[in-house]
Amino acid sequence: MDIRSLLMKDIMIMDLKATTKSEVIDEMVHNYYEHGIIDDEDLYKKDIIKREEEGSTGMGDGIAIPHAHDAAVKKPAVQFARSVAGVDYDSMDGQPAHLFFMIAAPEGGDNTHLQALAALSQVLMNPDVVTALKAADTPDKVQDIFAEAVAKKEAENKAEEEAEKAAANSNSDRPYIVAVTACPNGIAHTYMAEENLKKKAKELGVDIKVETNGSEGIKHRLTEDEISRAVGVVIAADKKVEMNRFDGKPLVNKPVKSGIQEPEKLIQQVLDGKAAIYHATGDDSSSSTESDGTVWGNIYKQLMNGISHMLPFVIGGGILMAISFIVEQYMGGAKAPAFIFLNSAGNLAFAFMVPVLAAYIAESIGDTPALMPGFVGGFMASIANASLGGSYHVNFQANSTSPAGFLGGIAAGFIAGYLILGMKKMFAGLPRSVEGMKPMLLYPVFGLLFIALIMYFIVNPIFSTINLWITHFLNGMGTGNLVLLTLVLAGMMSIDMGGPFNKAAYVFASGAFANDPKSTTAAILMAAVMVGGMVPPFATAIGTAFFKNKYTEDERRAGVTNWILGFSFITEGAIPFATADPGRVIPSCIIGSAVSGAIVGAMRIGIPAPHGGFWVSPLATNIWGYFLAVIVGSIVAALIMSFWKKPVNEK
Repeated sequence: MDIRSLLMKDIMIMDLKATTKSEVIDEMVHNYYEHGIIDDEDLYKKDIIKREEEGSTGMGDGIAIPHAHDAAVKKPAVQFARSVAGVDYDSMDGQPAHLFFMIAAPEGGDNTHLQALAALSQVLMNPDVVTALKAADTPDKVQDIFAEAVAKKEAENKAEEEAEKAAANSNSDRPYIVAVTACPNGIAHTYMAEENLKKKAKELGVDIKVETNGSEGIKHRLTEDEISRAVGVVIAADKKVEMNRFDGKPLVNKPVKSGIQEPEKLIQQVLDGKAAIYHATGDDSSSSTESDGTVWGNIYKQLMNGISHMLPFVIGGGILMAISFIVEQYMGGAKAPAFIFLNSAGNLAFAFMVPVLAAYIAESIGDTPALMPGFVGGFMASIANASLGGSYHVNFQANSTSPAGFLGGIAAGFIAGYLILGMKKMFAGLPRSVEGMKPMLLYPVFGLLFIALIMYFIVNPIFSTINLWITHFLNGMGTGNLVLLTLVLAGMMSIDMGGPFNKAAYVFASGAFANDPKSTTAAILMAAVMVGGMVPPFATAIGTAFFKNKYTEDERRAGVTNWILGFSFITEGAIPFATADPGRVIPSCIIGSAVSGAIVGAMRIGIPAPHGGFWVSPLATNIWGYFLAVIVGSIVAALIMSFWKKPVNEK
């Protein structure tokens, strides 16, 4: 398929009016609808946004490739749009996007258009093409640039395939590596990662073959001989790929964005002998992870899988419960219908919090068979004997009054996941004739039996005691110790702005809140992490507003957005600033966040809600103190950061 038939002139936008990411999506989706490319604007936009939630399609170098593959698309198309000023699109490099390619791929049909889209994605990795597109001012020039670039790339691909075949069958002294790239939609990221890995391998003097798992299926499939000959394997994928074939090989396993952003690092890790040896688990597939192969890397990835699925229950349930407390206090007490409704809805969401946490930790370890035992183990951890109005017996200590709680749920998830892995190895020798019994009978029955035994006799008795002790300790803390704790928690929120330290602080506070939503101390801990997470975006917003000569034009534009992000407790708005100047920005934000946390502890400011920023300020036990903590911490961080930085023209 000629790329020009996809990259149609009449739907190009040469001067995009949008100034924000959401406006870009709205403008381009509506343009598709106006030209009959899609027949359901809402459905297509929903899938575009869903893809963005999985990871921004802002590829860096001024390029963004939003895409969707759904029933709303009537015919395949690529919409080109150009923004001269640039738009903050949450790009991988933190820089504004100027060139937008919105890909519309229909469900069903042949794969001709997918092959064309793959070619388009590859040529966008060529900096000469990007430079030419930024200068193009007419649709004809855009089409000509792509037609020439795609034709050249196709010729190069044929030559590379021949070279790959020769490399795979030769006795060359050059190191030989195999790789797999894959993303959930399989439209753009898959092929961009492939292109960058090939390009970097060529620069490093390495022979490489890359298998792509895209929307058109598996291309350039690796053979047993190629895998056997390779010195190592690179996986850059965000979806499951066949992994057992790599048993015993040094293997680097990272998300697809790593293949786009840091291909040299992935290849060099294999060449330097730093890749961990992969051991097959007996499954047909395994998903890509953020893990670096270390024990802690795996544990963190598995824990984050549970937490990411749990957070909607915490946030939704917690905020409704917090609102119900206000209703109870000001609108009729505990018998008011509004209180009963809101409190019940919030409690129902909270009842699923620990089971969902445990279930998805387990699923991350043992795949789908581990989901049920993880869920049951989490449910057993979340209730005390005969609680929730039922006749449950989850603990052999008949007089237990405290559930194992959040910590017990984490333990349940890991135990259930590794139980299933153990059973997979135990049942691996069974005849193939009974293979179908494993997921339908053996895993559910034995998984449930073993997790129930372990939770009933070991985990719940231990963790219910620990959880009760922690609750008593927190509730009995004096002001001095409380200030120290809130200072540390708030400061941790700024160390990596969404990374492990940030998540550890948030999980600690939300765990205390989940165990006892009406606890004054738990509310204070929630307020501490909230103000700590709001300081970085507010600090950068203040700095760019009042010290303009210390920040670039792009940073000043991002600073405007950070007023809203700070208001909404979205710490990640400060990441581009931290990435550009970590030595100044991160320490400044840590100090400012710690100051705000200390104020929260000293004034005993509580927020009985797990998220929301200033939107939930009416729930604060001391609303003016809450504002004060954020304002003071943000100003402190902004001043330190801005006085520390050099004027832009001196850099």
